[in-house]
Amino acid sequence: VFDDADLHRWRPGHDYTARVLRAIAAACRAQPGLNAWYDEAAESRRLFERIDVGIAVDTPEGLLVPVLRDIGGRPTPELRADLERLKRGAHARALGAEELRNFTFMLSNFGTLAGRYATPVVVPPALAILGTGRAREDAVAIAGQLEVHLRMPLSLTFDHRVVTGGEAVRFLAALGAWYRASKRT
Repeated sequence: VFDDADLHRWRPGHDYTARVLRAIAAACRAQPGLNAWYDEAAESRRLFERIDVGIAVDTPEGLLVPVLRDIGGRPTPELRADLERLKRGAHARALGAEELRNFTFMLSNFGTLAGRYATPVVVPPALAILGTGRAREDAVAIAGQLEVHLRMPLSLTFDHRVVTGGEAVRFLAALGAWYRASKRT
């Protein structure tokens, strides 16, 4: 499913990735069924409280997906520092196996390169991946008037064997609500 997040209230130069991670944490709390694994043999879903996000990192040698642990329970500066460490490690091919496994949700921030929408592939046993496209200014109708708002395309792929369409769109709605409620700071 696809939607757009309105970033109109955000200041230019804001740390988009950290805010996307905060929005994912809020949406996973609202719809915990997407922060889970699917056990195909048992045909069951295992929910997780802690949110460990596998983040796609494009390197010259190919894609790596290091895991940013406990995004909902850590301060933003700590998350940002850990994310930068993981990205450096991915580019240097210096990450340990434990830093590349056991994610409970996935993020593909392809918009840093190009593109609006995509259909990112979920890597089992995870059930969902959020793709964020390139933020851009769009004309938006507000109370019968046109305004220019910064908006970020969102693409959510999920395993429909165990995640309902309702859960998926409520997840996107929770993401959008978090973006709208977030302050300019």
